[in-house]
Amino acid sequence: MSASPLRKAARARRQINSALPVPDINTTPLIDVMLVLLVMLIITIPVQLHSVKLNLPIAPPSAPPPVPPEVVRLDITPEAVLWNGEAIADQVALRERLDAAGKQATQPEVHVRPQPGAKYDNFAAVMTAAHQAGLTKLGVTGSEQFLDDR
Repeated sequence: MSASPLRKAARARRQINSALPVPDINTTPLIDVMLVLLVMLIITIPVQLHSVKLNLPIAPPSAPPPVPPEVVRLDITPEAVLWNGEAIADQVALRERLDAAGKQATQPEVHVRPQPGAKYDNFAAVMTAAHQAGLTKLGVTGSEQFLDDR
């Protein structure tokens, strides 16, 4: 039985392909050279042991403040503004009290607590009056009551 012409052609093609060089690069020597260079780099770089000497001042331990700061609680209800639980007649009286608090040597901490149902206009008026009075220790408390429970 003789080989078919297709088989002969395939065998001839395989012989030609095996004689051609492989187009892939041999990466083993490249990796070896890179590792040698990496080791040389690691050996030649000096270990960085820098220490900076600082002469820092030694402060005596600070004592806690002798008197806790005064806290003013402003509750904004739908009906009125309360200064430490006492109703304030109008915006003029509120401004007078905030101005007096702002002129104190040690300013009090002002905690603004809007109640549910209070108008935003009242809240904005209180915050504006506190800012104009020069109060710097100002905080809004109780805002977590307006978050949705999800």
